[in-house]
Amino acid sequence: MTLATNVPVPIAAKDFNTMLNFARIIEMLQYHPAYLNALKLDLPQTIDVQPNQPSMLMGYDFHLTPDGPKLIEINNNAGGLWEKDDGWIPQSEHSELPGSLEHRLLNMFDPSWQTIAIVDEDIQSQYMYPEMLAYARLLESDGRKVFLLSPEDLLLKSDGLYIGSDKVDMIYNRHTDFYLQSAPMQHIRQAFIHQQVALNPYPRSYALVGDKNRMVDWWRKDFLSFLDADTIDCIHSVVPETHVLAEVDLAQVWATRKAWVFKPAAKHGGKGVLLGKSMSRKRFESLDGASTVMQKLVPASQILIGEKSFKFDARLYMYGSRLIGMAGRAWHGQITNFREKGSGWTPIAIEG
Repeated sequence: MTLATNVPVPIAAKDFNTMLNFARIIEMLQYHPAYLNALKLDLPQTIDVQPNQPSMLMGYDFHLTPDGPKLIEINNNAGGLWEKDDGWIPQSEHSELPGSLEHRLLNMFDPSWQTIAIVDEDIQSQYMYPEMLAYARLLESDGRKVFLLSPEDLLLKSDGLYIGSDKVDMIYNRHTDFYLQSAPMQHIRQAFIHQQVALNPYPRSYALVGDKNRMVDWWRKDFLSFLDADTIDCIHSVVPETHVLAEVDLAQVWATRKAWVFKPAAKHGGKGVLLGKSMSRKRFESLDGASTVMQKLVPASQILIGEKSFKFDARLYMYGSRLIGMAGRAWHGQITNFREKGSGWTPIAIEG
């Protein structure tokens, strides 16, 4: 698959600034003591590990609307900067994007991480495997030793994780078991908890930012009261109203279902998403209230590629407060996918 278009999709500077400012506010929340106290999370032990580095390649996905950008999802290990037929996606020239994309990507990987494992479930079968190969080549060009592995390829010893005779310094985690709870991830979990291996992205960033339940929290009455009014307004202006289904009046929700989209809290990438306007009563009643998030429906932007109209969203890739890159997605259908001929990733240009 090639890029949907080689011509960068224009993004207004005002929208870009709003998206970037929002991402930096959310990054700041992770370190705010009042935020941590307000959450009172009952989550696995892995979130207690606080690495010194920010979580890399946090992906902030937005629909662009006449009322400004609206957050759709935060991805904890976002892919999409590499398009297998076109290479690294071209980036806009902007002061927030100094140097080359390759240079910014390499700078996320600490110099002490000389032996790196890129890990995902059944890694060679992954749709994004060509991108993982691209990261491996990039890191190898910087003198690192890189392995692309499935979790079971790693061996736990008394001092950490090994592939053959090589001790792994760092895992670039593309696996979606964000909390390291599944059986195939237990040796990685043990090494991470005992700080025998660096892991990035890591469970804490998912718990504090990537979990869709955080968007529910941001809409709870007085939850953000430790912030100033302008910051709260920024969050609420960008994050569509969001609730957990178990905490609302189901009759009222059913009556207004066309205004809502329903998402499994623990899934990502549009998996399991249901539009209220196309959902049957039986399907609605089968939803698990505790694990289903409902969010005000924000229709995707529309762009023209040639003479064909596509839905469009924009993704910012962040490393802490630093912007690493941007990419757009052009598609058809209910959820973001690239099955339709002509759909795919796009470059983005900041205008103004």
